[in-house]
Amino acid sequence: MIRQSAALGLAAAVVPHVRVRAAKPLAEVHDIRTVSLRPAHYHGWPTLALRRNGQLLLICTGGREGHVCPFGQVELMRSDDNGTTWTFPRVLLDLAIDDRDAGILETDNGTLLATTFSSLAYEHYFRNGQIDNWDAARQARWRGAHHRISEAERKAQLGTWMLRSTDGGVTWSTHYDSIVNSPHGPIQLADGRQLYAGKDLWKTGNWIGVCESTDDGKSWQKLAQIPTRPGDDPAEYHELHAVEAANGTIVAQIRNHNAANSRETLQSESTDGGKSWSVPRSIGVWGLPSHLLRLKDDRLLMSYGHRRNPFGNQARVSADHGKTWSEPLTVSGDGSNGDLGYPSTVELPGGTLLTAWYEQLSGRPRAVLRLARWNLH
Repeated sequence: MIRQSAALGLAAAVVPHVRVRAAKPLAEVHDIRTVSLRPAHYHGWPTLALRRNGQLLLICTGGREGHVCPFGQVELMRSDDNGTTWTFPRVLLDLAIDDRDAGILETDNGTLLATTFSSLAYEHYFRNGQIDNWDAARQARWRGAHHRISEAERKAQLGTWMLRSTDGGVTWSTHYDSIVNSPHGPIQLADGRQLYAGKDLWKTGNWIGVCESTDDGKSWQKLAQIPTRPGDDPAEYHELHAVEAANGTIVAQIRNHNAANSRETLQSESTDGGKSWSVPRSIGVWGLPSHLLRLKDDRLLMSYGHRRNPFGNQARVSADHGKTWSEPLTVSGDGSNGDLGYPSTVELPGGTLLTAWYEQLSGRPRAVLRLARWNLH
């Protein structure tokens, strides 16, 4: 792989306008399982994390009726046997409005940082009168949930939130402002800082960049804005994630909804610890949003949802710190529709990979959490 990548790099230097792809590794998927333990509820947008003690954490939004609804809660599950069995989910946050995409990180100090954002997107069912066509029981559920607090109180609960635990998740802080949000939350840097690549959502909706914490996630400050590609609207950049490569480069990927490269992943890099960033560029990957992981052999892995045939989740590998990416690897390809994705991946001792995502299975009204166990060759 290294020799072939070096040869490809030389070819790129000679023919600079040729898009270079790393050699395609092989993926062997061993099994795919459903791990949701509340089958009557819709689950979505999970993040998987491996703690230093070997415990797996799987956080998501649960308690839901559908993709958009007023019932979302942040739920956390644990596994002490590499994902074979899971604890019943514990609710970490349940605001009176919709709590959505959830991320989880263990810092170098062993602190757990859980992230989410709250939303009032479900209100359009009230505004357009669609709720009036539902059966009486469903109307009562939605109206009862919606009117738990006043309109002013609902707006006050909109935010980008973080919760913090210093005892392994036994107790958690109250939620506090994380400035930005992205589905899988912040990352740990080698210099001790935590870095959060994201969007400020309900503040301006146009600030795309990175925030940093120098106190183990207690507080966050804006560090740098990621520039906008010429012709793009920054409001159409969404759902970032970042990783620190072995050479110190920080790679951030962006879900893009601008006309140019629509629904493709854009990428920006920083070589100064996140203080400045390159103009985002397309990496030729249709699919979103992505999760980035540095493997033990220092290759980078991006996992992302693929919401067109074949519906499922894919991954790509970079052997040159994110400069080029391999052809796609199929983690799952049996989806029945596009209500799926948001995968995140961890590497277990021995090199086995676990990828978690959400998916609405054929014939089932509620989306579930799925987990694939696979290996790179």
